Amino acid sequence: MKKRLLLGDEAIALGAIHAGIRGVYAYPGTPSTEITEYIQRHPLARERHLHTSWCTNEKTAVEAALGMSYAGARSLVCMKHVGLNVAADAFVNSAITGVNGGMVVVVADDPSMHSSQNEQDSRFYGKFALVVTLEPSTQQEAYDMMSYGYELSERERLPVLMRVVMRLAHSSAAVEVKDEAEDVRVLPCVKNPAGWVLLPAHSRRKYAALVECQAHLEQLASCSPYTRYEPARSSRPVGILACGIGYNYVSDAKGDGGAYNILKVSQYP
Repeated sequence: MKKRLLLGDEAIALGAIHAGIRGVYAYPGTPSTEITEYIQRHPLARERHLHTSWCTNEKTAVEAALGMSYAGARSLVCMKHVGLNVAADAFVNSAITGVNGGMVVVVADDPSMHSSQNEQDSRFYGKFALVVTLEPSTQQEAYDMMSYGYELSERERLPVLMRVVMRLAHSSAAVEVKDEAEDVRVLPCVKNPAGWVLLPAHSRRKYAALVECQAHLEQLASCSPYTRYEPARSSRPVGILACGIGYNYVSDAKGDGGAYNILKVSQYP
């Protein structure tokens, strides 16, 4: 392992390269733009001829990445929060069709509207689509979660949503990264018209299966390496539930932490 000083966006990008992606599809928008730009500039991405594409809009980005996934390769999609509104149709349907190669959709939210016309919490889209949502608290988690997210996506045959916020995407930290990247990952391409084509008869069957697996996804979240309980040392503690970047603020404010039970949640549902 070696340490690199990386923006949160750069940690995500490098994590995706090291996880063996075949391509990235995106529509630019702060605070997500640097993810794709970093991949485009990275020597290993150029050596591997990774496909990097700025798409017409976020919907076509999801559709292109989903096509790569159906073919068996790992793909990455990047956008800011308002872009997920544009991509909602393709994103929600991707949960019903499922995936073949791992697919991670990274959405950068912008609380307080530093460079956006509104606020939006993209975790609600993850809940609406009934997919796993990951939310890193640190740049290190952002890097590590990429490999974890792709493995989870391929194992559960579902797209994975990763939600980050501006203060993580655009701040830097020392990140321990792998000495060697995984090879570009490609699974066999399986013809599956009954699964990939959402005619009503197929959709009803696959949506029922998606709903049925929610209890399993909840169990996975409870066992996630990114879900952590920190018990208090006080006899009359206060409980705090912390998610994402909010956990950092709690950690800074708690002092020695003796008076607080803290449950850190970084995977939903």
